[in-house]
Amino acid sequence: MNRLLPILLCLMLPWAALAAPATPAPVEGTDYVLIDGGQPYRPLDGRIEVTEVFGYWCPHCAEFQPEVSAWARKLPADVRFTYVPAVFDAGDAFARGFFAAEAAGAVARTHEGVYRAVHVDGLLARNATIDEVAWYYGQQGLNAPRFKADMVGPAVEAQLRAAREFALRSGIEGTPTLIVNGRYRITPRTHADALRIADQLIAQLRARH
Repeated sequence: MNRLLPILLCLMLPWAALAAPATPAPVEGTDYVLIDGGQPYRPLDGRIEVTEVFGYWCPHCAEFQPEVSAWARKLPADVRFTYVPAVFDAGDAFARGFFAAEAAGAVARTHEGVYRAVHVDGLLARNATIDEVAWYYGQQGLNAPRFKADMVGPAVEAQLRAAREFALRSGIEGTPTLIVNGRYRITPRTHADALRIADQLIAQLRARH
């Protein structure tokens, strides 16, 4: 009889899996807000877009960064993850620094470091100036004078306006906030909850294609 037990268990497991309750679908008004007339941050081009509206000055964003970074690395090829700095103030030096770093192809190697500089090492204040932010990026191997010029240049000004318009039409109330396809603003209770809801929305959108 003992030798039959593992066989019986193996036969029963598929039925148990079928009987297990499915993960509940995300609920509009609880897990996310459907944005009326929402538009993606950038053209979808056949992909699903997930954006994180963040601020380097935001301690909650700093806490979320390791989790969202690990999650984003595992996304399928048809899902595009994009960081969008929250532009509540046009003079936000950190948002300017992000866009200048993006133009230089340096976000991948500097993004987490900026958080550390603000919230761990104390190298930058949460209200750092343009000069201070340019100095920091200079310490990361970028040309500080050229970087500062880019931070206040027309290309970055245009990106600041686009990011601000995206945040306004998406109804951003705080950071960090995840938005899927410009239409679903996730309203989680925890960071893990945010990623769970994002996964569910992605699965629903993929199923429609």
